[in-house]
Amino acid sequence: MKVIHFGAGNIGRGFIGKLLADANSQVTFTDVNQPLIDQLAHRQSYQVHIVGQENRIEKVQHVHAVNSNDPKTIEFIAMADMVTTAVGPQVLEKIASTLAKGIIYREELGNTQPLNIIACENMVRGSSQLKQHVLAQLPEKLHQWVERHIGFVDSAVDRIVPPMEAANDDPLDVTVESFSEWIVDQTQFIGEIPTINGMELTDNLMAFIERKLFTLNTGHAITAYLGQLYGCQTISDAIAEPKIYTVVKSAMEESGQVLIQRYGFNEETHCQYIDKILTRFANPYLKDDVNRVGRQPIRKLSPNDRLVKPLLGTLEYQLPNKNLIIGIAAALHFRCDSDPQANEMAKRINENGVYQAVIEFCALAQYPQVVEKICSQYQLMMLSNQ
Repeated sequence: MKVIHFGAGNIGRGFIGKLLADANSQVTFTDVNQPLIDQLAHRQSYQVHIVGQENRIEKVQHVHAVNSNDPKTIEFIAMADMVTTAVGPQVLEKIASTLAKGIIYREELGNTQPLNIIACENMVRGSSQLKQHVLAQLPEKLHQWVERHIGFVDSAVDRIVPPMEAANDDPLDVTVESFSEWIVDQTQFIGEIPTINGMELTDNLMAFIERKLFTLNTGHAITAYLGQLYGCQTISDAIAEPKIYTVVKSAMEESGQVLIQRYGFNEETHCQYIDKILTRFANPYLKDDVNRVGRQPIRKLSPNDRLVKPLLGTLEYQLPNKNLIIGIAAALHFRCDSDPQANEMAKRINENGVYQAVIEFCALAQYPQVVEKICSQYQLMMLSNQ
C-alpha cells in the first residue's frame, strides 16, 4: 500500500507514520521543513523511543520524504492508496490546495483506484472538515468523481508525543508513550478497508471522539493550566500535586457522567479508563511541558472543545460541574509569551474584563450563572497567586 503522510514532526513519525511503516506500507513523509525532509530522505529510517513501565527502542525503516512544495508530492497523491495527516488542525486548510492538485492529476491520469484520506488530528471529524477545504479548491465538475473514488475517513487519535530530548541529539529520534489509540470510521472508506495493526474500526466514531476529548484532552488541559498556576514545569510534576490530581480526576469524572448518559458507557469501565489516563499523565519518562500542552487556550476554550463542551453536557443532563468550572478558570489564567493565542487572551481580558472574555471565548451568554461561577473562580485564583 502506497501512503503519503503530511507532517513529518514528532507525532507523524512517532505515531501514525510508525503504524503505517510497521504494516509494510510504502510511506512517504511530506513536510515544509526542508532540513528535516533532507535528513529523512537521506537516512530513510529513524528510532522511536517507547517509554513506560518497560522502555524500548524500535526502528522505523524504508521510509521516504519529499518537501510539500515539491511537484513530486502531487505525483505521489495521484498514485497513492492512502493519505494521512498529522499537521495540526489549523494547517489542514493550507494543505488542501496540494491535495486538490493531486486529485486533479489523479483524475487526468485516469486512476480510479480508491484513495482514502485520513486526518489524524486532535480535533472532531477533521477529515470531514478537510474534505470541505479540498472540495473548495476543486472545479465543481470533479465533485462527483471525488464522491465515487475518494474517501475522507474521520478518526480519533490518542498518543502522548512530547518534544524529543534525545541523549544522542539525533533530530530524527522521537519519544512516545507505550499507549496508542487510532480509531477510524469504517463507514467512510471507499473500497476495501486496509488491515493495519493499531488501527481500530468503528461505526460509532462520535462516542470514541467524545470519550477521548472529554477524558484525555479535558484532563490534560486542566493539568497543564493548574500546573502553571502551581509553578510546575511538566505534566508529571503537576499531576503529582495532590490538589491538582483531585481536581483533574473529579473534572474527568464529571465529564464522564456526560458520556455515560449520552452513549451508555459502562460506569465501572469508564472509571478504569480515567485511571489509565491519570497513570499516563504521571509517566515520569514523558517530559511534557505544561506550556506545550496548554498552548492555544482560545481554541481550547471554544464551545466544541475539551473544556466547554463537557461543561455544556453537564448542563444538558443537570450534572455536577464544579471541577470543570475550575479548569476553565485556570485556562483563562494561562500565560505563555511564545503563544499568540495566550497573548491575545490576556489582552482581551485586560481590555474588556474576564466576564466578557468568557462570553466571547466560551459562547456561554445564555448561561449567566455559569459565567459568574467561572469569573468568581478566576478571581479566587488571582488572589491566591498574589
